[in-house]
Amino acid sequence: MSDNGCGFPAPGLHSFLFQPIATAGGFEFNKVMLLALITTLLVVSFFWAAFGKAKVVPGKLQMIGEAGYDFVRRGIVYETLGKKEGEKYVPLMVSLFFFIWIMNIWSVIPLAQFPVASIIAFPAVLAAVVYVVWLGLTFKKHGFVGGFKNLTGYDKSLGPVLPLVVVIEFFSNVLVRPFTHAVRLFANMFAGHLLLVMFTVASWYLLNSYMIPAAGVSFVMTVVMILFELFVQAVQAYVFVLLACSYVQGALAEHH
Repeated sequence: MSDNGCGFPAPGLHSFLFQPIATAGGFEFNKVMLLALITTLLVVSFFWAAFGKAKVVPGKLQMIGEAGYDFVRRGIVYETLGKKEGEKYVPLMVSLFFFIWIMNIWSVIPLAQFPVASIIAFPAVLAAVVYVVWLGLTFKKHGFVGGFKNLTGYDKSLGPVLPLVVVIEFFSNVLVRPFTHAVRLFANMFAGHLLLVMFTVASWYLLNSYMIPAAGVSFVMTVVMILFELFVQAVQAYVFVLLACSYVQGALAEHH
């Protein structure tokens, strides 16, 4: 019986906790790590199979791979960075997009039924990768002094408010930016999974009570949420990569 006395097993933080599948030397390997590992293998295997022996006249798998690759390259990277500057960053952005997308899709796959990105550690690591690339490019392009100006919006024409602007921009860019980059992805996947669990559990709970019509409504909402989550999962992968490209663009931009 649940704490609210109605017997409904309400979802909560326990829905994001998993018992370890295996333990070695204090290191625990659980379901979420397994899904992340499978995601990596799927993405690498797919593109290896699609482009490992690329042909002038592509087969079906190569055509799908090219369509996905071109979507990220032309629709995100080129649009943000331009073709000349952006080409070298396409492999990174394609990898990020498909890795995040597949991590999210596990939420609606039977037996898996869990979005890996709803565990903050995974978005945090991906955001950290983008953060390191962004800072590295900033200082490589502009040097230490120029990089500092780029990060802080340093502009002598601001006059007396310059110190305040420098502090705010430094705090916003260097400290807040990687945090929001990770949390945006995490929060959307966390909330989406919680809603899916709630409507799914509610359907079963109501079906086993006298409120069968309500169970039907809850089931319809579950289907609606699944369709909506499929959309959100792709959008979140797109937004993460779009922001990553915008950070790189900012690092390469000339400071005035």
